[in-house]
Amino acid sequence: MSDYDIAIVGSGFAGSLLAMIARRLGKSVVLLERGKHPRFAIGESTTPLSNLLLEELSVRYGLPNLLPLCKWGTWRKAYPDVACGLKRGFTFYRQQPGRRAPMDLDRQDQLLVAASPNDAIGDTHWYRAEVDSLFVSEARKAGVDYLDEVRLESACQEEDEVRLEATRHGERLDISAGFVVDATGPRGFLHRAFALQELPLPDFPPTEALYTHFTDVRRLDEPGPYPVDDAAVHHIFEGGWIWVLRFGNGITSAGVAATGEVAARFRFGEGAPAWQRLIEQFPTIHRQFAAAIPERPFVHAPRLSFRSGAIAGRRWALLPSAAGFVDPLLSTGFPLTLMGVARLAEIIERDWESARFGPALAAYARHTEDELLATARLIGSLYATMANFPVFVTLTLLYFAAASFSETARRLGKAHLAGSFLLHDNPAFQMRQLLDRARAIRDRAESQALSDDMRRFIEPFNVAGLGDPQRRNWYPAEAEDMLRAASKLGAGRDEVARVLERCGFSGAG
Repeated sequence: MSDYDIAIVGSGFAGSLLAMIARRLGKSVVLLERGKHPRFAIGESTTPLSNLLLEELSVRYGLPNLLPLCKWGTWRKAYPDVACGLKRGFTFYRQQPGRRAPMDLDRQDQLLVAASPNDAIGDTHWYRAEVDSLFVSEARKAGVDYLDEVRLESACQEEDEVRLEATRHGERLDISAGFVVDATGPRGFLHRAFALQELPLPDFPPTEALYTHFTDVRRLDEPGPYPVDDAAVHHIFEGGWIWVLRFGNGITSAGVAATGEVAARFRFGEGAPAWQRLIEQFPTIHRQFAAAIPERPFVHAPRLSFRSGAIAGRRWALLPSAAGFVDPLLSTGFPLTLMGVARLAEIIERDWESARFGPALAAYARHTEDELLATARLIGSLYATMANFPVFVTLTLLYFAAASFSETARRLGKAHLAGSFLLHDNPAFQMRQLLDRARAIRDRAESQALSDDMRRFIEPFNVAGLGDPQRRNWYPAEAEDMLRAASKLGAGRDEVARVLERCGFSGAG
C-alpha cells in the first residue's frame, strides 16, 4: 500500500501541471498513466487567455521551465526540439458543396481574427505527443512519483481517503490518497468507477468527430491580416466544420466535427473513406488535401460532447476536461481546463485539511458546470447557424469580445472583472437572448438587425474593434483598439500602453 496526499489520474498536460503545483505546495503526489509517453492526443490549440493562465500559474507556483511555452517565440528558443505550430489567430471560411471559395471582395464568406500582432508573441498549436512528455518530465523533476502502464480497476471512497486498486506489469498496486483528481478526459476513470450519471447538454445537437494527423497538406496562402494558415483554420459548412492546425515538424492535425445527421450521411465510422467522401464535396479543401498522407489511422468519436452528472465529491474532483466536453470549435478546451487547474490549485493551497475544503470543492463544481453550460449554449447556437454564415460570424464575435476583454483585464491586474469564462456570470454580458434570436433568423433583415444589436451589446466589453463594418470581417490585433478601450477596463491609456509594451505588443506607444 502506497499513501499519498494526492493522486492524479491521467498525465496529459493538465494532470501533470496540477501534479507539479501540488508538489510545489508540499503535498506528496502520485501521477498515474494508463499508457506510455509519447502518445497521440488532440486538444492542440491555445488561445491568448489560455497562454496567460499558464503564465500566471507558472509564476505563482515557481515553474520557470513552463514560462517559455506561453509564447511561440520563447518556445522556439527554449525548446526547439518540442514541436509546436504558430497560431496567429482564428481563420474561418464558409464552404459550400461543389463550389470553390470565391474571391469575395466584401469578405462575407470569411472571418479572420488575429490573436497577436507578431509571431514572437503568437499563440501555439501543441504537438501533444511531445508536449505532454515534456510536462511529465517536469513533474518528475518536481518530485512527483510517476507510474505509467497502470490499469486502474476500482476506486473506493472512505472517510479520510480514496483507495485505488490497480495492476501494473502484472503486479497488484494499491494506492490510498487523501484527494484524487481525474484528468483522464470525457467518460474517464472516476466517471466509470463511481458510476456517475451522464447528462445532456441543453440545446446541443448530438455530434461526432473524425480526425488524424497528416503530412503534405498544402497551404492556402490567401491574403489576410496574418498568414491565414498560421492559425486555427476552420472550414464551416452546414452541419459541421473541418479544422486544420499546422505544427512546425511538417505534421498537420485535421479533422471534422459534425452533427449526427452529417456523420451518418458520410458514414464517419468507416474512417478514411468517410474523410475522402467529405472533402470531395468541397473543392478548396479537396485541393488542399490532394497530396496529404494520413500519419496514423483515423479516430472516430461517435459521441463527441459529454457532461458528467457530478464533478466533485468529498475527496475527489474531475478536471474540467474530465467533467465535460463540448466541441473543439473556438479552442475553448485549453482555457476551461486551465481555469479549473487554477481553482483546484488555490483550494489545495488555501483550504487543505480545513473546514473550507468541502465547500470550496462544491464551489469548484458549480463554476465548472456553469462554464461548461455557457460554452455549450454558444457553440450549440453556432452549430444551428452554420448554414447562415453572416449570423455565424455575428455569434462568433461574442466569443472574441468576451475572450479579449478577459485577457486584457487579467493583464491589467483586474482579474475580478473577468472571473468566469465567457463572462457568463457578468450581469451585463448575458448573451442568451441574442443566441435564441440567432436560432430563429428568417431573412436578411433579421440577420442585419441581430448584427447591429450584437455590436451594441458587446460595446462595453469591446477592446479589439470587433464588429466594425469597415474592417469587413478582418480584425488585426492593433494596440490602438485597446488603448481607446482603456476606460472600459477602469484603466488609463498610459496604464494600458505599459501593459502592451511589457507583452511585446508592437505599436503600443
